[in-house]
Amino acid sequence: MKNTVSVFKNAKNGGKKVTMLTAYDYTTAQLEDAAGVDAILVGDSLGMVMLGYENTLSVTMEDMIHHSAAVARGAKKAFVVTDMPFMSYQTSVYDAVVNAGRLIKEGHADAVKLEGGVKFKEHIRAIVDASIPVMGHIGMTPQSVNAFGGFKVQGKSIEEAKRLIDDAKAVEEAGAFAVTLECVPAALAEYVTEMLSIPTIGIGAGKDCDGQVLVYQDMLGMYSDFTPKFVKRFANIGEEMKNGFENYIKEVNDGSFPAKEHTFKIDDDAMKAVTEDK
Repeated sequence: MKNTVSVFKNAKNGGKKVTMLTAYDYTTAQLEDAAGVDAILVGDSLGMVMLGYENTLSVTMEDMIHHSAAVARGAKKAFVVTDMPFMSYQTSVYDAVVNAGRLIKEGHADAVKLEGGVKFKEHIRAIVDASIPVMGHIGMTPQSVNAFGGFKVQGKSIEEAKRLIDDAKAVEEAGAFAVTLECVPAALAEYVTEMLSIPTIGIGAGKDCDGQVLVYQDMLGMYSDFTPKFVKRFANIGEEMKNGFENYIKEVNDGSFPAKEHTFKIDDDAMKAVTEDK
């Protein structure tokens, strides 16, 4: 049975915490779904881990739709949340609703996620009014990396902490079903989690959030360009992949692959007839 927003509501009401991972393709979505992850985030982080950009700013709506649809085909149970990319909603409330609708219709997402709090309260409310579930995202918002002066923890000063609390309240009041807290001090994230009636999903925000999300390439050791402090490596799949590639190259070069069991047969008489014709 397909997961719904009720998974998030249940976590807030004392159920088990929400487990969420990113995915950007059908195969990975299948594996995560089979493992039992509650939700899959098609993050605009694909710009960095899939497309090789320095940040998320170059990701387009077409990129997000393409990857979201692939993930949706592989996620039979997991709830699929897709990021709204940079400048797909900042320009106007109208654009926000239209592009959120595209991610649902064309990307087959179950919900959308957008960055920002107070400034985008009306955008969130309008999307929710269009019957599209919205997950908020506050704290370190990657689409604002240039304004922040880099990827930095948010909420460490009194002013920043108060601003983050205001953003959290705005997201809740606008009708979002959950909010992601990224790179927020653990004590502040715990306070916000207790304050809100909607669940919080943490990434670099401590253990007291109502759920957690990670970029799967980070937690499997597949992306080495940058490893955030908050990432735990749960497996070293990147090294295993590299070893597999190296073994393949070696066996192709020494002639041990493909072996007889990897080849197909032709009837001897047929082969003889073919060669005799020549």
